[in-house]
Amino acid sequence: MMERVPGALGTSASLALRLGQTIFSSASLLFMCLDVEFYSYTSFSYLVTVMGLVTPWSVSLALVDAYSVFVKCLPRHPRVLLILIVGDWALSFLSLAAACSTASVTSLMVSAGPSRCPSRLCSRYQLSAAMAFLSWFLSFASTLFNLWLLPSL
Repeated sequence: MMERVPGALGTSASLALRLGQTIFSSASLLFMCLDVEFYSYTSFSYLVTVMGLVTPWSVSLALVDAYSVFVKCLPRHPRVLLILIVGDWALSFLSLAAACSTASVTSLMVSAGPSRCPSRLCSRYQLSAAMAFLSWFLSFASTLFNLWLLPSL
């Protein structure tokens, strides 16, 4: 019998986590892409790539969660849950790496002075990194809740 772990796939808490991931990853992507110079830095391009993967992943799983919540049918397939855990785990670590690299490069650019990074651009980069960290946190929480659920299947 499958337990109802709050935050695990198919629950309203999981839906909230996925919606948060979607919002924060989209915001990170938006803040980074408002500037057309992001492609000159590898870490910024990496963040855009990772957030470009996290956003559709989170939207897809939010739809699965919404269906499960409204139909009151929990997914009971261990293989599907294992695939979701591995996907979440991989995207979680990619998001953390992208957020950290963006934050460190932005910090270096800020310390180099306004000639290297105008305050308007640096604030966008900082906001993008902050949104990526928030997206990572929610993604990692979702991974842990689903990992907690896996042995009960």
